[in-house]
Amino acid sequence: MKVASGKKDFTNTYQMRTYYFCSESCLKSFEANPEKYLESMSIKRKGWWSRYLDRLNKVTGGKSPKCH
Repeated sequence: MKVASGKKDFTNTYQMRTYYFCSESCLKSFEANPEKYLESMSIKRKGWWSRYLDRLNKVTGGKSPKCH
């Protein structure tokens, strides 16, 4: 779903940040419980090393790779 950030019809400022919504129903849902929607945004992204280790564990089944 695409939301134009310049459009001020469905906006909400919460904790000094402005959030833009596609419709009035989405805006009202956010206003009723903003923390519910912001929890999913607080997930930390993994760095390249963690992603590499995840891929390595997937390939090796969690066993240490053997060089010989």
